[in-house]
Amino acid sequence: MKPFTLLKAVAAPLNRANVDTDQIIPKQFLKAIHRTGFGRNLFFDWRYVDGDPERPNPDFVLNQAPFRQAQVLVALENFGCGSSREHAAWALDDFGIRCVIAPSFSDIFYNNALQNGMLPARVSNEAARALIAELERNPGEALAVDLEAKTITSPSGMTVGFEIPEEPRHKLLHGLDAIGLTLTHDQEISDFERAMEGTRPWV
Repeated sequence: MKPFTLLKAVAAPLNRANVDTDQIIPKQFLKAIHRTGFGRNLFFDWRYVDGDPERPNPDFVLNQAPFRQAQVLVALENFGCGSSREHAAWALDDFGIRCVIAPSFSDIFYNNALQNGMLPARVSNEAARALIAELERNPGEALAVDLEAKTITSPSGMTVGFEIPEEPRHKLLHGLDAIGLTLTHDQEISDFERAMEGTRPWV
């Protein structure tokens, strides 16, 4: 995975609560088992008029010129609720979203995001609403998300803190998934295997 340290990027305000995974990536697009190709169907029912990809909905934030290249999404509480589909994290990542900022997330989505190298940043309700309001006033402006400092800085200079447990923070900072984290202990694993060969060769 690509390390996540400091991200300064266009942020899109998604002024909605309870954004569920069926809206993030509807069920009809879950047939593929590869992690790529889902971005074009992200928020499908909101992005396209009558489900027609040739008719983008101009009122949906990610179809608006300042936000089409957004790498940060700011939403309201309970983001990622609904079913446990990991495809929701895949679709956001494939679109280019590296960080979702919200007051709360469903537990399953939160863990899926972390496992796919995406930062789900928990902030207060007041902070989320303030960030959304500022981004709506200044479309296309960038937020700075600093994982080392655990802070988010808005275009006006407002800084808010966010929460993340230390273990997933370490993995994101160093670009480690579960396999990568295991490989950091390669020497200890090799030493253990050699010791086992000497003491329990039948294992």
